Amino acid sequence: MCRVVKKFGGSSLSTMGKIARIAALLAAEAERQGPFPVVVSARGGTTDQLLELAAAAGGPDPAAREVDQLLSTGEIASAAQLALALGRCGVPAVSLTGTQAGINVSGPGGNGAVASIDTTRIQAELAAGKVVVVAGFQGVDAVGDVVTLGRGGSDTTAVALAVALGARRCEIYTDVDGVYTVDPRLVADAQILRHVDPDVMTEMAFAGSKVLHPRSAQLAATHGLELHVRDAAGGDSGTVVSRRPLETAPAVSAVACDPRVARVLIRSPHGRDLAPEVLEALSLHAIPVDLVARSGPAEEEFRMGFTIDAGNLDTVRRALREVADPRGATVVIDENVSKVSVVGPGIRARPAYIARITAVLAEAGIDISWVALSANRASVTVARDRRAEAVRLLHREFHADITASQSGGDDAEPLDTVEELKP
Repeated sequence: MCRVVKKFGGSSLSTMGKIARIAALLAAEAERQGPFPVVVSARGGTTDQLLELAAAAGGPDPAAREVDQLLSTGEIASAAQLALALGRCGVPAVSLTGTQAGINVSGPGGNGAVASIDTTRIQAELAAGKVVVVAGFQGVDAVGDVVTLGRGGSDTTAVALAVALGARRCEIYTDVDGVYTVDPRLVADAQILRHVDPDVMTEMAFAGSKVLHPRSAQLAATHGLELHVRDAAGGDSGTVVSRRPLETAPAVSAVACDPRVARVLIRSPHGRDLAPEVLEALSLHAIPVDLVARSGPAEEEFRMGFTIDAGNLDTVRRALREVADPRGATVVIDENVSKVSVVGPGIRARPAYIARITAVLAEAGIDISWVALSANRASVTVARDRRAEAVRLLHREFHADITASQSGGDDAEPLDTVEELKP
């Protein structure tokens, strides 16, 4: 059984010097424990460059299939280069595209979902003594076309592969040294979370924490896979994402912010319930929504609001126009908002926390437009130019709770007692 799957982000592979360093570390690891799978992202900046090329060639609305064909080459190039560098270190290695790795994907181009993985080829290469370097972010659909998984999808590839191979854990190597209580670019005294519950990590990812892709965190939580988040440059710190016994520590684990959201409001004076058509239109494009609210059945005017990832704005505008225009409804999109969230286990069951959130922001004169609660998250939307201030205020308000939530975590397995890459 495969014990571990390792994943390296694009910043870790951005130069040939970094690729050579990672290859040397992986070679030493392979000598100690035998071959293992590695998933890679495109080298830093490559995906943006390829998107620019797609727009230059195909115009403002290029064909999704051809865009996926182009974008997939970024990860394929990374995988081949790392395999070549491993070979130079004397380690047998093979690079595989998503298709060659047996990754089957469903859903629309640019936002596919892993449906299944046929691990036959990977298992055979591992049995032959080769380190298997898999191009992340991609797979193949039912008709044989390449479909990508959306930005950050290489994390999902790594977690899905670890689940399919029955691995004990998945190690995510990135350009930060762990998951923080808050974005350290906004708050100077941000702390590394040594341990995070999988459900809390999922909420943090959906709330804007960019260390892990939301779908990868959710997939790991669903299958009970342990995640380790480490800095590819080395160091002793890091974060373990795994289950552990419930504790009596306060509920708040972190404060997260997603600046790339837009608020959508749909109104129909005719009172017709458009929610089914709206949600169906968005689902056809695999676009998730958050902070959903709508008018009640007794009201004369239909109103529905929600937030979306701002990267999906063009698709959302087109999809909602097809619903709204024939029915005389209007769609208003506000891009001048950010979503700020307080995350931790059992938030919804503790009403005092949402009261503290609203009181702190109100005292600072920061208007809250929408509020939403889930089991492990309380989210509000604020004006984009007040987001940094809101994050700092909430992190200060809940600092004692965040610190206490990490107490008693010494029973978690220390990172330096497992087989990890060392500088």
